[in-house]
Amino acid sequence: MATLKDLRVRITSVKSTQKITSAMKMVAASKLRRAQTQAEAARPYAQRMERMLASLGASVAGSPTAPKLLAGTGGDKVHLLVPVTGERGLAGAFNSNVGRLTRNLARKLESEGKTVKILAVGRKGRDYLRREIGSRLIGDISFAGKKTIGFAEAQEIAARITQLLDDGAFDVCTVVYNRFQSVISQIPTEMRLIPAPLPAEGSASAGGAIYEYEAGDPDEPDQEVILAKLLPQNLAIQIYRALLENSAGFYGAQMTSMDNATRNAGDMIKRLTLNYNRARQANITKELIEIISGAEAV
Repeated sequence: MATLKDLRVRITSVKSTQKITSAMKMVAASKLRRAQTQAEAARPYAQRMERMLASLGASVAGSPTAPKLLAGTGGDKVHLLVPVTGERGLAGAFNSNVGRLTRNLARKLESEGKTVKILAVGRKGRDYLRREIGSRLIGDISFAGKKTIGFAEAQEIAARITQLLDDGAFDVCTVVYNRFQSVISQIPTEMRLIPAPLPAEGSASAGGAIYEYEAGDPDEPDQEVILAKLLPQNLAIQIYRALLENSAGFYGAQMTSMDNATRNAGDMIKRLTLNYNRARQANITKELIEIISGAEAV
């Protein structure tokens, strides 16, 4: 049975832990507001850019001169998965959810006879996948130590993916990330980057009906010029969107996790204090009995 000193030491230790988790919860809550605002503001632009590129892609689908960033290589034998996770932990299952989804997707593709390569973004995802399916990992990108992740980081990732595509390292590229839904809900999501998803049949943008081009007009750019400008930018924008969603989801998950840890620490302090009081009372009662017994024996 623990002594009074052991119980006092443990109560002090749990109280110190509770102060740390409470402070981390407040820090995550303060960062969450800004990250959530950025993620929600980026969604409309990224979605409309995606729809516009899908419409342009439908108009050049099947063309041998279609850009690789839009149409891919024409095959689907080699798949590049880009999981986006956090650089730090203490966020519950936030990072492992993306790792599991990536692992399951890789195994599914391999069961269909595909080759899988993984470019991990974030230290936690890299460590998880290195343990689970390390042989598929071809590289990683980490932004540990940076206070904020901006569009320049998204462009860095996009440049790495573009280089791999130019080298013929893959046919299809998919990014896996946590989509922020609420403070307590982050949804692991797959988003195909290359080739660009085409619009569904019968949709408003199907067939490229929204956009018209003036052929031969020197004052108006043609499709090739527009695509050459927009495709690299769209790739960076979609990656930036995933980074922002991941950042907001991380702080939401960390805030929830630290709130639960703080509550659990409070419950543990109550139980330890109760045990301490009971042990102290038992010691007092024992001492009184010894005193009374000694007095009666005299």
